[in-house]
Amino acid sequence: MLIELDPVDRITADAVGEPGHRVFFLQGRKGSQLVTVLMEKQQVELLSVSLIELLSQLGKETGEGPPEAAMGLEEPVVPEWRAGRLSIGYEEDRDLLLLEIQELVIEEAPEDEGDEEDEEAEPTLTMAEFGVIIPGLTSPEIEEEEEQPGPEEVEALERALAGLEVEPPEGERVRFWCTREQMAALARHGAEVCSSGRPRCQLCGNPIDPEGHQCPAMNGHRKLGE
Repeated sequence: MLIELDPVDRITADAVGEPGHRVFFLQGRKGSQLVTVLMEKQQVELLSVSLIELLSQLGKETGEGPPEAAMGLEEPVVPEWRAGRLSIGYEEDRDLLLLEIQELVIEEAPEDEGDEEDEEAEPTLTMAEFGVIIPGLTSPEIEEEEEQPGPEEVEALERALAGLEVEPPEGERVRFWCTREQMAALARHGAEVCSSGRPRCQLCGNPIDPEGHQCPAMNGHRKLGE
């Protein structure tokens, strides 16, 4: 199913929770239709950088857009689903930018509704891995009197299976059509939200928790902030 907000009245990305335990969302609204998508912190960071690059490539004078005070999430914050692939584009005729988000579909859904941020984790480019199950290929037990397939038959079967193209499951999609000013504000606010997490230790680079930090560079013997 495709949800399309064309154009949006507002769009933002923000986080809920304390630093180190935040959950990130992207949210857009057109009229009374409010669409919220669960995001990863790395996705918000990458989206902010990509939007800044795209706006720079367009070379058009763009205002700052909505102020920071207007970039918070609207209630209720209820995500439609978790974001997978993100795509951005530009329609010159209407001078609008497009953000398309595709649902992350996996064969076994995780038990938790949303991952809290892990600022120690490295960003990953692989959002999902799809397993392939082909019905009817489970091998039944072969009775002794049945003739075993010969090497040529086995080779032919392997060639046939190698030629199969199995499409990964496709999830739902949402399209947000936005002005350049709205996207500039989204990029600015998204970058600000991502950078406002836990401060980094100058020695080891790991995030410092509010209760202190056992620094590996100091063999973990002393908590910074004591």
